Amino acid sequence: MASISGQTILGEKPRRVIQPTRGWASLHLAELWEYRELMYFLTWRDVKVRYKQAVLGVAWAILQPVLTMVVFTVVFNKIMKVPYTPYIVNGKAVPYAIFTYAALLPWQLFSGALQRSGSSLTGNANLLTKVYFPRLIMPISGVIGGLVDFAISFVVFLVLMAAYGITPTWEVVWLPLLVLLAMATALAFGLWLSSLNVLYRDVQYVIPFMVQLWMFASPVVYSPHFSKPLYRFLYALNPMAGVINGFRWALIGGSPPSGTTFLSTVIVVFLLVSGLMYFKRMERTFADVI
Repeated sequence: MASISGQTILGEKPRRVIQPTRGWASLHLAELWEYRELMYFLTWRDVKVRYKQAVLGVAWAILQPVLTMVVFTVVFNKIMKVPYTPYIVNGKAVPYAIFTYAALLPWQLFSGALQRSGSSLTGNANLLTKVYFPRLIMPISGVIGGLVDFAISFVVFLVLMAAYGITPTWEVVWLPLLVLLAMATALAFGLWLSSLNVLYRDVQYVIPFMVQLWMFASPVVYSPHFSKPLYRFLYALNPMAGVINGFRWALIGGSPPSGTTFLSTVIVVFLLVSGLMYFKRMERTFADVI
């Protein structure tokens, strides 16, 4: 039943009135909690689809980072002799394999989340055009889905550390915040890319190529050492540089993160806020254009 001017009309169904709003109110962030079950099902569906009918199933979450670590160790450390500054833990240098794997953890969480969130709107076009729900749920669920793979990879990392006789330091307590920073970085770029992907479908082909180049611009296989302050500043503009350096510090010790991680956080916050505003501004055209 509905109520008009204080009178109740029986037999009418409740209606939801959607009105345009401005400013931060237009984000409707409170609705994300109201539709939390939908977010859960979209996230879980994404996880199941990734490994459905796969011969190895969830084992791919283990093989992918492990094989990547092996390839990087053989190619960059053994063959190319890429210089890196060993992290010293308990008086011993951290092996290159551990050094690389500690960076692959946040990188694979970021890269997978970015690619899923960047194509989340076009990948759910049928749902987008038929039912009302906060569109932010789609890129957010794409980011959250990467936590399953990350958890599995992290367990493998603990096994590798035990095999090399390395124990985590107290700095590991900062790991949840660094994981959140990596996810926020993926969401910040994912909001921009998912919105642009609706208008320009070329974006979906650019994302994998961009991620691949981005990895080599990040300190995954090497330690960044720049003598000139200008180079250090330009390198710090890469948000994932601060995330990766923070992960290595939290997991295997070494020098605490410098201003790089702080600058990365500032950049991510700016991109996330601007991405949210741009996403909501473009949201009204999604159903028509897609």
